[in-house]
Amino acid sequence: MSYDLMREFADSWGLLAMVLFFVGCIAFALRPRGRTWADQAARIPFKDD
Repeated sequence: MSYDLMREFADSWGLLAMVLFFVGCIAFALRPRGRTWADQAARIPFKDD
C-alpha cells in the first residue's frame, strides 16, 4: 500500500469511522442506565472500606 492511498482512506472513510466511534462513545456514556453503572464503578475503590 502506498502512502497516498492510505492518506486518501484516512481523510475520507477513516475520519468517518472515528467520528462514528466518538459519537457512539458519547451516546453510550449518556444513555439512561449509564449513570447507575458509572456510580457503581465509582464506588469500586471504596468497596472494602
